[in-house]
Amino acid sequence: MSSLSLRNVGVIAHTPLFQNLTLVIGAGDRLGLVAGNGAGKSTLLKCLAGLAEPTHGDIVCSRGLRVALVEQDVPENLLDLSLHDVLLTALSADERESQQWRVDMVLDEFETPVDLHHLPLRALSGGWQRFALIARAWITEPDMLLLDEPTNHLDLEKLFKLESWIRNAGYTVPIVVASHDRDFLDACTTRTLFLRPEESVSFAHPYRRARVLLDAHDSAAQTRREKTLREVKRLRQSASELRNVGINSGSDAAQVKSAQIRRRADALEQGARAVHKERPGEIRLSHRGTHARVLVALENVTVQTPDGRKLFAVTKLEVAQGDRIVVLGRNGAGKSQLVRLLHHAMLAPEGRDGIRVSPSLALGYVDQDMGQLPQNSTAHDFILSRFRLGDQRSRAVLAEAGFSIEKQGLPIAKLSPGQRARLGLLALRLSEPNFYLMDEPTNHVDIPGREQLEAEILEAGATCIVVSHDRSFVTTIGTRFLLIDKGRMREIDGPEEFYESVVG
Repeated sequence: MSSLSLRNVGVIAHTPLFQNLTLVIGAGDRLGLVAGNGAGKSTLLKCLAGLAEPTHGDIVCSRGLRVALVEQDVPENLLDLSLHDVLLTALSADERESQQWRVDMVLDEFETPVDLHHLPLRALSGGWQRFALIARAWITEPDMLLLDEPTNHLDLEKLFKLESWIRNAGYTVPIVVASHDRDFLDACTTRTLFLRPEESVSFAHPYRRARVLLDAHDSAAQTRREKTLREVKRLRQSASELRNVGINSGSDAAQVKSAQIRRRADALEQGARAVHKERPGEIRLSHRGTHARVLVALENVTVQTPDGRKLFAVTKLEVAQGDRIVVLGRNGAGKSQLVRLLHHAMLAPEGRDGIRVSPSLALGYVDQDMGQLPQNSTAHDFILSRFRLGDQRSRAVLAEAGFSIEKQGLPIAKLSPGQRARLGLLALRLSEPNFYLMDEPTNHVDIPGREQLEAEILEAGATCIVVSHDRSFVTTIGTRFLLIDKGRMREIDGPEEFYESVVG
């Protein structure tokens, strides 16, 4: 049986990412890796794949174990290959001629449209690029598959397809998944490892059940710590009293006993480690008021592609204060084009035909690639010039959002996707909007950040139009749901109707 064992594995990068990690990954395992951005998930996957060495500990695998890692980014050398050739070149040179049928089989298994087979990878959507990397790994028939953020850039249709493939492929190859998508983790994993700097914790359950057990584990640990510290305090008080007795009476025995009790107190205190506190989401929102009842109104508006092809029509839509509208639809239906149309209308002093914007509307805008950020500017210069907070205050707000002094001085283009997402959402807060227009705002945001964004939107009573494939996010914040389907937009009671149509 193929398996991989970790014995006291740890990685230190300035500070420990994780340590003393011991576990076995074997046949049929579906392990979810959960931690914040920068906490070591990708590093651990690289160690499992043999692409990086841990700082300490051992990783032992079955003889001949073949491990395939699907990383987050597409390698530059694959972008100009056709989708077919991306898979073909994953095979060994002596297999490529006789085993081409395997390429067609895997493309069929992933239900890939024939017209995509011979397009270069760079011409494909982010979702199909992700599928290409997964299929490229799968065609090598690995004994273990490692997936690093596999849901990035996937629309719901592909996401459901990936979930179905993982659940129902009928094989026992172990899979390890690092993801921030809570519903995906619940659908595809049977075990969860919460990666932590001191003591990582695992449970034989999918994410949400494991999260409940983790909270109970941490609560019990905190109770034990408090009890231990009370005992430490009592022992030190006893030691102090005995020391005074020894000094006043000249009793060596009392002095010796006092020292013994102090040593015991020190040992107990050293063993009473602080309970791990998850880093809170670094996302905050700021909301300005308005007396307008309706902030945006659309009437007889046609949404088109950039080349003028009609996608759908909006007969009538009013967005009132407090509405949190989620726009749903299949990939290519026009969700992002609607967001772009509204964005342009809200920036234009005269608005646009058929779109009426309240004069008191203050816009907060986020697109799915954080394209609103100046890529060549540094994070510090961007915040300083855009919001004129002064040098010291600009550095302080960036630090509060999780940016070290070093990161503040890097060009935005060189920041990680998660860091760019945090910067974009920081700028959203500093602009103090009363209307949020957001296209996939949770892209590259970790679970604490997503939960914090949800809480901030609810607490602010924000008015917003949102496009999102994060089902937990949609369910938590949405008050109204618009479905784009068959060339028209209509309001539905909840997202379930759309989800069922996609699965079906």
